[in-house]
Amino acid sequence: MVSTSVTAEAEAGLTGRRALVTGGAGGIGLACARRLAGAGARVVVVDVRADLARQAAAEIGGEAMAADLTDMAAVESLDLTGVDILVNNAGFQHVAPIEDFPPETFAAITRIMVEAPFRLLRRVLPGMYERGYGRVVNISSVHGLRASPYKVAYVTAKHALEGMSKVVALEGAPHGVTSNCVNPAYVRTPLVERQIDDQARVHGLAPEQVVRDVMLAPAAIRRLIEPGEVAEAVAYLCSPQASMITGASLTIDGGWTAH
Repeated sequence: MVSTSVTAEAEAGLTGRRALVTGGAGGIGLACARRLAGAGARVVVVDVRADLARQAAAEIGGEAMAADLTDMAAVESLDLTGVDILVNNAGFQHVAPIEDFPPETFAAITRIMVEAPFRLLRRVLPGMYERGYGRVVNISSVHGLRASPYKVAYVTAKHALEGMSKVVALEGAPHGVTSNCVNPAYVRTPLVERQIDDQARVHGLAPEQVVRDVMLAPAAIRRLIEPGEVAEAVAYLCSPQASMITGASLTIDGGWTAH
């Protein structure tokens, strides 16, 4: 039996920590913001949608910052003072064959999902090193470990994020900083819901066939993942109990990568 004091310690493990969650106003990001706030962290919700960011921050008693993370000047202008936990979650998807994939969309996806996290990291790591504590959690994807057709920018960006996470793990280890990826398959979010129609178009299938025969086909457990399930993994990786987990990629994929 787990004692009440141990349970309380685990729940209060992030008290006083400042956590920044990008893309924090919806989907996985909002679930992470809620969960980290529930564990005691002071959460900064960063999102391009200013109204939704303020709404999310008000709900959890946090702080809102509106920023377009494809704009590097906006990234550099963010107040990152005292950030102990960085959750790199922001991103978007575009589905098209390589020959039809707009170069400007490829560049925007890699900026928001690779360059923005890099720029945030280079600014928050010195403070984490000085305080002897830091948690970096990168919301990667099963597509950071596997590829699918028609998603060249997303797959490329997530693979790059995996490599960056491992470098941070190695450099941060002597300073009490851990860095990990969380790798979900398809999560029930607006981003995934928008993909269904895109996938239906490029595959020539009905939307319900896309979910059954394309999205869930590789998995052993055939259902969409809930955002809260991802947030639980993120909260654990940020906790004191996870201090020996670094440089890892934690799959939440219903057995996709077991093949």
